[in-house]
Amino acid sequence: MSGGQPEITVVVPLYNEESNIERCFSSLVNQTLDSSKYSLYFVDGGSTDRTKEILQDLIGNLGADSPQIVILDNPKRSVPHARNIALKHLPDSVKFVVEHIGHGFVERSHLEQRIASWKECESKYGPNLAGVGIKVIPDEEVVNRRAIWIESALHSWLGQSGGQFANFSNIETTNTPAFVMHRRKCLEIIGGWDESFITSQDSELSMRLLQSGYILARAPNPTVQMKKRSTLVQWWKMGHRYGFWRMKVIKKYPSRIKIVEFLPFIGMLMTSVLFYMNHDYSVLPLFMYGLVLTLEGVNQSIRTRSISTLWGGPLCLFILHTSFTLGLFDGMLRKGRFSNDR
Repeated sequence: MSGGQPEITVVVPLYNEESNIERCFSSLVNQTLDSSKYSLYFVDGGSTDRTKEILQDLIGNLGADSPQIVILDNPKRSVPHARNIALKHLPDSVKFVVEHIGHGFVERSHLEQRIASWKECESKYGPNLAGVGIKVIPDEEVVNRRAIWIESALHSWLGQSGGQFANFSNIETTNTPAFVMHRRKCLEIIGGWDESFITSQDSELSMRLLQSGYILARAPNPTVQMKKRSTLVQWWKMGHRYGFWRMKVIKKYPSRIKIVEFLPFIGMLMTSVLFYMNHDYSVLPLFMYGLVLTLEGVNQSIRTRSISTLWGGPLCLFILHTSFTLGLFDGMLRKGRFSNDR
């Protein structure tokens, strides 16, 4: 291993990632940035598959010029626990902490681009910059037709709310950066990640940073490819979970509420009232919603060059709107628990 003192650490929480860990590991190890300048912390949440075994084999096959690699155990399993565990183990030399995941993949110049983007953002926004997020792009290795539909829904204007999958082309300030490179001292000042947020922990962290007077930004380069769900059942579970934890964030920070996230519920309520009143235009909201989904299906089918997206895209958007809305209201009633669906 390299004997240098790294200034950047990439933290990768893991749980049952045996099908992704080799690709993720390879993309992070083979960076153009000098290996002495960064380290990799893999924090395993008690994987029941071969994730940890594969990871150890990969490390054993590395040469002497590889970056420093650390494997830590995460008994509490969740992402915020993993990141806080890593934060406590970092050497004093580390100044920046990069968020990553076991099913995320980057290009070889990723970390050098991270540094360049940070410098550009800092020159623009000043020393109170606490984090710079990046852009999430479609995975090049989409595994099946349903995965194409899901990808199209996430990158549709009907499937976004400006968060993790936002489409942007310029450096800008934001409340919701994704895959952030944080200034370490800022994380330590506010106490790291809130471990009560099993999902949406990054959104909650961003709110505390902003309330503490820090600035958050995002840059279109570098990018990260993120492997999404590949079945409709997984897609439903993801939508519900995101809605559930989104409500937890809204309850803690009411200023984060976005009316666009409640539009499916508003439409459902409007339709129910019209039907109850036996109004002549009772079916109009349903017709308009169906028309918009159909037109977006045509648009996404052209964009993806996949004829099946013509109906699969609208289906996935409908599933997302329904599951996310139910998750929002479920989040008002129940406490969160760890999910086996990553």
